[in-house]
Amino acid sequence: MDKTYKPQAIEQTWYQQWEQNGWFKPYQDGLTGEGYSIMIPPPNVTGSLHMGHAFQHTLQDALTRYNRMLGKKALWQVGTDHAGIATQMVVERKLAAEGQPDRHELGREKFLEKVWEWKAHSGGTITSQMRRLGNSVDWETERFTMDDGFYAAVQEVFIRLYKDGLIYRGKRLVNWDPKLHTAISDLEVENKESKGNMWHLRYPLADGQTYTDSEGNVKDYIVVATTRPETVLGDTGVAVNPNDPRYQALVGKDVILPLVGRRIPIVADDYADMTKGTGCVKITPAHDFNDYAVGKRCNLPMINIMTFNADIRQQAEVFNSDGTLNTSIDASIPEKYRGMERFAARKAIVADFDAAGLLDGIKDHDLTVPYGDRGGVVIEPMLTDQWYVDAKTLAKPAIEAVENGDIQFVPKSYENMYFSWMRDIQDWCISRQLWWGHRIPAWYDEQGNVYVGHNEEEVRAQNNIGADVALNQDNDVLDTWFSSALWTFGTLGWPNLDDPEVAKRMADFHPTDVLVTGFDIIFFWVARMIMMTMHFCKDADGKPQVPFKTVYVTGLIRDEVGQKMSKSKGNVLDPLDMIDGISLEDLLEKRTGNMMQPQLAEKIGKRTQKEFPEGITPHGTDALRFTLAAMASTGRDINWDMKRLEGYRNFCNKLWNASRYVMLSVAGEEAVEKAAAEGTNIVITDAMKAACGANGEPAVLSLADRWIISRLQHAEAEVRRHLDQYRFDMAAQALYEFIWNEYCDWYLELSKPVLWDANAPLEIKRGTLGTLVRVLEATLRLAHPIIPFITESVWQQVKELAGKSGDTIMLAKYPEPQPAFIDTKAEADIAWLQAVITAVRNIRAEKNIGPGKELDVILKDGDDEDFRRADENQALLKKLAKLGNLKWFNHGDTLPMASTQLVGQMEVLVPLADLINKDEEIARLTKELEKLDGEIQRIANKLGNEGFVAKAPAAVIEKEKEKLGGFERDQGKIREQIEAIKAL
Repeated sequence: MDKTYKPQAIEQTWYQQWEQNGWFKPYQDGLTGEGYSIMIPPPNVTGSLHMGHAFQHTLQDALTRYNRMLGKKALWQVGTDHAGIATQMVVERKLAAEGQPDRHELGREKFLEKVWEWKAHSGGTITSQMRRLGNSVDWETERFTMDDGFYAAVQEVFIRLYKDGLIYRGKRLVNWDPKLHTAISDLEVENKESKGNMWHLRYPLADGQTYTDSEGNVKDYIVVATTRPETVLGDTGVAVNPNDPRYQALVGKDVILPLVGRRIPIVADDYADMTKGTGCVKITPAHDFNDYAVGKRCNLPMINIMTFNADIRQQAEVFNSDGTLNTSIDASIPEKYRGMERFAARKAIVADFDAAGLLDGIKDHDLTVPYGDRGGVVIEPMLTDQWYVDAKTLAKPAIEAVENGDIQFVPKSYENMYFSWMRDIQDWCISRQLWWGHRIPAWYDEQGNVYVGHNEEEVRAQNNIGADVALNQDNDVLDTWFSSALWTFGTLGWPNLDDPEVAKRMADFHPTDVLVTGFDIIFFWVARMIMMTMHFCKDADGKPQVPFKTVYVTGLIRDEVGQKMSKSKGNVLDPLDMIDGISLEDLLEKRTGNMMQPQLAEKIGKRTQKEFPEGITPHGTDALRFTLAAMASTGRDINWDMKRLEGYRNFCNKLWNASRYVMLSVAGEEAVEKAAAEGTNIVITDAMKAACGANGEPAVLSLADRWIISRLQHAEAEVRRHLDQYRFDMAAQALYEFIWNEYCDWYLELSKPVLWDANAPLEIKRGTLGTLVRVLEATLRLAHPIIPFITESVWQQVKELAGKSGDTIMLAKYPEPQPAFIDTKAEADIAWLQAVITAVRNIRAEKNIGPGKELDVILKDGDDEDFRRADENQALLKKLAKLGNLKWFNHGDTLPMASTQLVGQMEVLVPLADLINKDEEIARLTKELEKLDGEIQRIANKLGNEGFVAKAPAAVIEKEKEKLGGFERDQGKIREQIEAIKAL
């Protein structure tokens, strides 16, 4: 073992050995228990792992390693997601940057070849990062959402849902991204606050109709208010509230749509709010989600006026409210606006309303504007043909599964978030107008009839369609979340259940045990996995299976001041930089190198230089993992703290140094140094084993030995309990307290008087050496799930001495507390010993007495237990507290001037004669008296001020009097101390 802890020297080497030896596999010797499984939330293949991934992966790996050490067949299923929109965007940008033809020039087949090339080149980034984090995933069964087996599962699910009547195609309003030319879900829309306008427009009443407004004015028009004047071209009605007395007589009448000349009806609908604006709402069913619902209720036609670019069409598309084509309404669009970009059309239409005298007013208005989270442009509600899943039907059993406890959320409060969305769930639009993804397995003939199947040959055979009939496959692909919703069972080989291996894996690992995820994808992913799994996976009795028994919801990793990490803020941290370190120069390049905005780059550069003036030093994977586990308070966001990372790097160093002390104590300096120089393990000899009592040699346990063994049982119970309850922070804290405070700080010190005493009996030394080794070995196994590298490295050194065997700590048995080894008497005695030693050390610190100077100590007012403990442990007390004489105070004696600390009712006194410089101490105490004089005078003046006494509340005056009395008492004590020192 090197003198210095160097994580870089052990981590990558050990990971290679683990992987090469297949120790991550769920099926191997020694793992005969029940199956245990976690499915990794598949990272997008487009990117690299960030701190959030490192956080969640640490927790998943800790659970997997823990359960593997419990003897379970533990599977941590690894895989990545094809990330439809994101990946297509990356490759399209790459083609443009390289001056290559775009995807439309290449065509679908050639473009997809480019995507696969990119995936092959870049896909290894994430998996290499996972290895650096120590992820004990089953690499042999790694999955990708576009691999052949998973594609078969996606096709099968789509086809079965279609046959079950739970998938259908319909013309409905969707969120349309005009930049990416695809529908996106509500969950992929970012609503941003913006300053805008509300335009009030006059719509003339048809056929000379009039009405009297609330002020008694007769009018031949109504006024509507809108934030999107460009949609006027697609209006098919005006809604008023059925209870609004101003407009009741107009319901069923028409207005003339300005600029277009189309007659549109006035309808009654509760959507119109009598208290807002004029109470009249223009209805554009093809370009607004609320209007779409009104149009359905009032049977209004839908007029689509925009292209997929969100430009005004040359001619509108007109549909009935049920989505069928309408040929009775004129689809013409005024020539002036044809081909205009939507916001340019807005300006032109407002100007034309104004010119026509129909602009009633413009008001400032705060807007919530929807943007696509990928395309970054304003979303346009668009009437399109899409594929939908009947989510309401699938949601019912998924809701019941959480209600009846088949699935538990941790923290439980997230169940409310889940229920609120699921109980009001809308049908799920699953088609996307992309090329990269799972192409929808549907074919169309020239009449538009749709046929669903695995391939064209199957479609023709099942529907008796001859070769002379042309069929074309749907060009759309499935929403990425549709395929990832099958993750828990699709990764295990479903639907190929006839394969014995697949059937066995499904039986052993499904349902999975826990899903570790963020709250932000409960709707995206968690809910959809529950719906899909329960529909397709049944147990032997036909009962729907849940995908996982527990959903452990983590918070987000934020920066040190609580801001979300983002490139634009320049506060992103790369987990590998925490592990390997990075220079300031490289960190600046990483954060600002490709920024197109010089001012933002300069701002981020200054922030980075201030935060990391010397870059980031290496900390190692174990320190990062321990930090993440220690900060994992249930469900809460985490503010990253570099100081804690440094502190836990010191913790790993402390464990390394303690282990080295143990090996030096057992093997001697020569053997340890020789192994360190050669980079090999220490050669364990029979003599070393005998020194530890490893071969059954007689050994006697000291009080300290019995104490640390007892404390180990508590630590084992506590860590297991916290891991079982997903309290990683408390498990880490329990490990820290035991390793740092009890084993390293106290037990190692308590062992030295025995090991360094040449006259100590051999049996006592064996007991202490054996305890040092066996407690260390058990502690390494206890900590392994969180800090796997250092524990494996040290375990290989000590296992033989502790009587353990095996190739890796990963497959060693997890420590189990033994109640028989709990020694309450030893714990109480050591607690007393610690208190006395601490009391003496506190006095040293208070009086600035060096640690090497022997002190005389007097014990006063102890009981029988104090007498016993002092008598039995006098030698330990003298050595660890560096004492000369230790005696009890006899009440007939004169008590010397001493510094005092209490241990229970017992006083620990250190006589101060010969320990202090009388003149210096008197001078110091005199200064204290002068300070107190000043405070006493200040309060006396305040209480002597008649104005203060007259105005101040009685409680304030009383508090000032209490302060005065306290200062006067302190003054008296100090004067007594001065007199006592003078008498020394």
